[in-house]
Amino acid sequence: MTRTGQIIRWDAERGFGFIATAQGQRNIFFHARDVAAGVQPAEGMAVRFKQIEVGGKGPRAMAVQPLHDTAQAVPQRGHTVPRQAPAANAPRRPGNPARRSAPERSPPQVGAPYLVALLLWLALLAWGTWRGALPLMALAGLLALNIVTFFSYAFDKGAAERGQWRTRESTLHLLALMGGWPAARLAQQALRHKSSKREFLAVYAVTVALNLGALGWWISQGH
Repeated sequence: MTRTGQIIRWDAERGFGFIATAQGQRNIFFHARDVAAGVQPAEGMAVRFKQIEVGGKGPRAMAVQPLHDTAQAVPQRGHTVPRQAPAANAPRRPGNPARRSAPERSPPQVGAPYLVALLLWLALLAWGTWRGALPLMALAGLLALNIVTFFSYAFDKGAAERGQWRTRESTLHLLALMGGWPAARLAQQALRHKSSKREFLAVYAVTVALNLGALGWWISQGH
C-alpha cells in the first residue's frame, strides 16, 4: 500500500525515524536502509512510502522517498499550511534535494580543554618513562589501544550509516578510560561521530579525568 506522510522524527545517530500520515496515523517506523538511495531524511520532510505490517511490531515504511522532490511538510489533519509566493528576484530551488550540493564542512575543532589534557597526558608519559614506572612495552600497548579505539569509532560510524549492528557506547567509554581517549577525541572530530551528543561527551570527559588521575597516581607511587 503506497501512502504519503511527513517525517516527524529522525535519529541520524541510530539511523531510524517515524512517519505520520495526513490521515492521522502516527509512529510508522522506518530505517535508514528503507530510504531511497541518495535521499537524506529530515524532520518535516514530506514523503511517499509503501506501508507494510510487521507481525508484533506494527506498521513499517519501505521505499521512503520525497513526495514532490522537495522538503515541504505535509499538513496534519485539521491544519493548513499557507504557501508563500516566492519573491520576484528569489533564486529557484533545485528540483531534487538529493542533488543539492552538501554544505561545506568546517575543519575539525579539537578544543582547548582537550589540548590541555593531551599535554598533561604526554607530560605524565614522559615522567613515567623517566622514573621507570612505564616500560616501553606499556607505551607500545598504549599506542595499540589508541589505534583500536580509533577504528572502533570508524566501525561504529559505518554501522550507523548502513543500519547495521552498532558498538555499545559503554565499550567506547571503556576504551577511553583505559587510555584510548586521545584517539577517541580524534575520531569524534575527524569522523564527525559522537561529536554533538552531549550525554556521551559528558561521560567521555569523566573518563579522561579518571584516566589522567589514575596515571598520575600510578607514576607517583613509583610502580
